[in-house]
Amino acid sequence: MLEILEYSFMQNAIVASLLVSIITGIIGSLILVNKMTFLTGGIAHSSYGGIGIAIYFGLPIFLGASLFALLSALLIAFISFKQRHRIDIFIGLVWAIGMAIGIVFVDLTPGYNVDLMSYLFGSILAVSKSDLIFMTLLALVVLFFIHRYYREILAVSYDSEYAEIKGINAKLFFTLILLLSALSVVVAIKVVGLILVIALMSIPTYIAEQMSSTLYGMMMKSALLSSIFNLLGLAISYNFDITSGAAIILVSAFSLLLFMSISHFVKKN
Repeated sequence: MLEILEYSFMQNAIVASLLVSIITGIIGSLILVNKMTFLTGGIAHSSYGGIGIAIYFGLPIFLGASLFALLSALLIAFISFKQRHRIDIFIGLVWAIGMAIGIVFVDLTPGYNVDLMSYLFGSILAVSKSDLIFMTLLALVVLFFIHRYYREILAVSYDSEYAEIKGINAKLFFTLILLLSALSVVVAIKVVGLILVIALMSIPTYIAEQMSSTLYGMMMKSALLSSIFNLLGLAISYNFDITSGAAIILVSAFSLLLFMSISHFVKKN
C-alpha cells in the first residue's frame, strides 16, 4: 500500500486533498451557518461556463472557472440584495446559463474531445503543480480572512441585523463569503467534480456542527473530517480502480449515516 506514495501524481493528490479539506472545511462551515448551500450550488454549476471558455481560448482551466465563478457570485450577491424573494429563480438561471455556455464553447473548440467525466466527477489524480500553487494560495487567503475578521464573520453569520447595528458592513462580508465560496467550489471541483461538490462541502460540515459549540470549533473539525474522508476515498479509489470523487463522497455519506445512527442510539439511551 505504501508504495503508491512513491508516485508523484499520488503525492500531488494527497497534498491537494489536505489543502482542499482546509478550504472546504472552513468555507463549508460559513456556507452552512449562512444558509447559502443553494447559492453555492448555482455557482458550482455555472463555473462550467468558465471551463468551456478556457478550453476554447486555450487558457488554464482554473483561471477560466475561477473568473466565471467570481462573476456568478457577484451577480448572485447583487440580486440577493435587490430581490431576495426571487433569488431562487435567478440562481436557477445562472446555474443553467453557465452550464449551457460551457457546453457550447466545448462543442465549438476545434478538434477537442473533452472528457466530461473529469469535470463532472473530479480528477484529483491529475492535479498538477500549478493546481497545488493555486490551492495553497487560496488556503492562505481563507486562513487570513478567518483570522483577521473572525468576530465580524461570526456576527454577520448568526445575526446580520445586530452586526449592522454594531457598524459591521453585513453586505460586504456576505459578498466576501460568497466570493471565497466561489473559489472554494472551483478547487473542490478538481477533487469531486461539479456534480458532487456540494456534498463534499456539506457532509463534513454537518457532522462537525453537531459536535461543536462554536463556529471556530466547527471549522476545525470540518477540515479534519474532510481530510479523513478525502484520504480514505483516495485510497479506496486507487485500490479498487474507481472514480476518486465518487469514492470520497461515498466514504463521506457512509460516515454521516454511521454518525447519525450512533447519535440516535446514544440519545435513546
